[in-house]
Amino acid sequence: MTRGLLDAVEIETGSRPGASVIWLHGLGADGNDFEPIVPQLDIEEIPIRFVFPHAPVRPVTLNAGFQMRAWYDIVGIDRSSPQDREGIMQSQADVAALIRRENQRGVETSNIVLAGFSQGGAVALYTGLRYPEKLAGIMGLSTYLPHTEDTADERVSVNHGTEIFMAHGVHDDVVALSLGSDSKDVLLDLGYEVTWKTYPVAHNVAMEEVTDIRRWLEKVLAGKTD
Repeated sequence: MTRGLLDAVEIETGSRPGASVIWLHGLGADGNDFEPIVPQLDIEEIPIRFVFPHAPVRPVTLNAGFQMRAWYDIVGIDRSSPQDREGIMQSQADVAALIRRENQRGVETSNIVLAGFSQGGAVALYTGLRYPEKLAGIMGLSTYLPHTEDTADERVSVNHGTEIFMAHGVHDDVVALSLGSDSKDVLLDLGYEVTWKTYPVAHNVAMEEVTDIRRWLEKVLAGKTD
């Protein structure tokens, strides 16, 4: 299902990084969107390669079929709307290819974090729970878990103990807080270790959130040096 490796913005915080963070942007953005967060995170102890891929350009039903960068098509952002399973699985394959590329560069899968914001976070959660090798962590910001009804049957045991960080703005008018909270509850019910944070913001990342992300990354990537 892969279509060739996605182009990406890359930033390395030190020489010969022994850890990688693959970070997926939200709908309509691109890989440059979260590039500025790297210096804000200020993680100096662990050499990390941040990979910010660009989603393919495709028509999005929710936006009247307008062509934009999207990880999958969206009809509506609620549990009653049809979900683009084929598109999500295609992006899952794209992310898996990026993980394998990091493996080829010498970074073990257990030293890789999958992260994403909004639609990108949905793909990170979906992919991470199903990836057949142990990941360092999974992070979903202002997002939800797609296809929750299939998660129990499709998840893989190797990542059952992988730590998950989820964060959401309480005033989010794009992805409702309830979608994120319900997804968190599903994961907790399945036995995952989930760090759940909320912030007094809308559909964006709070400064306090950046600090919490840094602490979590330092925790799950501790010892992942060259």
